[in-house]
Amino acid sequence: MKIAMVSPYDFTWPGGVTAHVAQLARALGRSGHEVQVLAPHSPSRECQDADLLVPLGRSVPLPSGGSIARVSLSWWLYPKVRALLEREKFDVIHLHEPMAPILPLCVLEFSHTVNVGTFHASYARQGLYNVTHPIIKRWQKRLHGSIAVSPAARRYVNNTFPGDYEIIPNGIDFYRFSGDVAPLPEYQDGKINILFVGRLEKRKGLRYLLEAYGELKWDIPNIRLIVVGPGNPDKESYSIISSQNLKDVEFVGRSSYEDLPRYYATADIFCSPATGAESFGIVLLEAMASGKPVVASDIEGYRGIITDGEQGLLVPKKDSHALAEALGRLASNPELRQKLGGQGKKSAEDYRWEVVAGKVEDYYNSCIQAQNDATGTRTV
Repeated sequence: MKIAMVSPYDFTWPGGVTAHVAQLARALGRSGHEVQVLAPHSPSRECQDADLLVPLGRSVPLPSGGSIARVSLSWWLYPKVRALLEREKFDVIHLHEPMAPILPLCVLEFSHTVNVGTFHASYARQGLYNVTHPIIKRWQKRLHGSIAVSPAARRYVNNTFPGDYEIIPNGIDFYRFSGDVAPLPEYQDGKINILFVGRLEKRKGLRYLLEAYGELKWDIPNIRLIVVGPGNPDKESYSIISSQNLKDVEFVGRSSYEDLPRYYATADIFCSPATGAESFGIVLLEAMASGKPVVASDIEGYRGIITDGEQGLLVPKKDSHALAEALGRLASNPELRQKLGGQGKKSAEDYRWEVVAGKVEDYYNSCIQAQNDATGTRTV
């Protein structure tokens, strides 16, 4: 099949959706399909997947769900997109966040093939969809199939656009994280390493982890917190670090995708104290693939991956004391860490890209067949 992957987000900036698009494209390519990625870009930035990219428009940063979304807002893309689709004649167009501005809407306007949308987001409120629904509903009707990456994502989109949504989860590069990777030597001094990976945004909940760490440090001095991710701590986090005079907290900044498995290999415990707006948990799966026990917030997007007491421990969100208790339970019990880590690694195998891409391919075929049956013609 000739497949177009469409991302509304700048392909040169790291993010969950762009990583999903690139890795799914690679997996489908390994299965013999021809895949191109249509996405906005920043010409001044390097792109590690430049061979996949068909750049369409420059991006601008917009606030979105406690984060920043870099999307193109140029309606001048219309003639360029129309010419591209007429020339390439894709068998399937797979749009990620298909109702996001503005590239996916341009593609849907001119597509004459089978369109499949994947919905990734899950927020507490429906604000964005409620505001834009009257405008974008005409494009939503042009989708021949709809995927949600989790029950949380399905609930979110289904409230505004009711319909049938196939749940196909995000995938991970299981073998990259499960392989025999050397830990970072500077952290191999006998201390118990607690790892946080994520952008330093409020919704990721770092301040609650810092509060929990400060509480736990009194009882278990032999611990260290390693914080990996771009951005700067918020004012509350700085205040906690200063007021409690926290020791052994390492902010290492952004890690390359190549180096990231070494941080997981270095960790004894992985912690994600996100406060919400998480439809899924890629970092949880990466930690699980690495064989590490997880402590995470008990939020909808995480409950689809972790069962409390099986792959890790779930605690109420924004509850620093409960977080400290769960971390302390694992820090003081190496046998429990090993047990939960082993069970998590086994669970993570189900999210290998080979498995996920196979499900996506099967869904493409079912959408193509349904369209053939409806029109009495063959689209591929």
